[in-house]
Amino acid sequence: MVWRSVVISQPAKLRREHFSLIVEQAQAARVPFEDIAVIVLNNREITITHPVLSACGEYGIGLFSTGDNHQPNGIFTPFLSHSRATRMLRLQLAIDRPTAKRAWAEVVKVKIGNQATSLRLSNAMDKDWERLESYARRVRSGDTENMEAQASAFYFRKLFGGGFDRTLEIWSNAALDYGYAIMRGAITRALVAHGFLPSIGLHHRSEQNAFNLADDLIEPFRPVVDLHVAKNLPAIGGDSAELSPADKVGLVALLNVDMQMPRGSMTVLAAVEQATESLSRLYEGASEGALELPRVIGLRQHLPDA
Repeated sequence: MVWRSVVISQPAKLRREHFSLIVEQAQAARVPFEDIAVIVLNNREITITHPVLSACGEYGIGLFSTGDNHQPNGIFTPFLSHSRATRMLRLQLAIDRPTAKRAWAEVVKVKIGNQATSLRLSNAMDKDWERLESYARRVRSGDTENMEAQASAFYFRKLFGGGFDRTLEIWSNAALDYGYAIMRGAITRALVAHGFLPSIGLHHRSEQNAFNLADDLIEPFRPVVDLHVAKNLPAIGGDSAELSPADKVGLVALLNVDMQMPRGSMTVLAAVEQATESLSRLYEGASEGALELPRVIGLRQHLPDA
């Protein structure tokens, strides 16, 4: 199924009418709630009614708010929508460290492999992506040699140029931040729907982070955002840190880009669902081999079956 991502960048009123979201602007638009995966509110003059919030909880829709910098700064997720949330919490707390470390190594291997594919598809020269594949092969339980950091340091300089730095206020960083935030929210939505407490991670453990588990699971998905940003860099001299409405729509649309999963090609959103289901099996006692993680295959938008 192809879920819709609703991005609202103009003043509007959102209300519920039976089973549909009504977006009132110059012309009203109607979208069935069952078709919506995420809603992004990207204007200060948007009003939303309580029945719409209730519907987001009922249908498992991720609702994003944005701050003064127009970057996502919050997400509304359903409250304890899974009937076995308490049991899953106990399993999260009880997972043994060796299993968690081996699972994290699998996540890192796939992430670095996806970075290699992203670099190759971005038309990088000199087969730099082959070095990343060698990094992936060197990952061990717990990533004790920190191959993830070594790979990322090499990867971003090759993808965006030798002077690239993630701290710079430039378009590429703003786009990466926006895309990552949308992915993180979609993953959080799936985790909550499957009974997980997102603050308890496999690898990430910050007491100040409410989304540690989402930050674990997002890693193999990040290179999709990286590839999109690299393919859509502004012309020379046009590297303003501001994202246009079209930029944001394109980044949200990445949720419907195809990725390769063990069960076949599917959208990012569907891959998130399957990866989350496989994570449940890991906590139930399966080995790290049960994890189903996505592989980057390009930026093709998913075409629904005829």
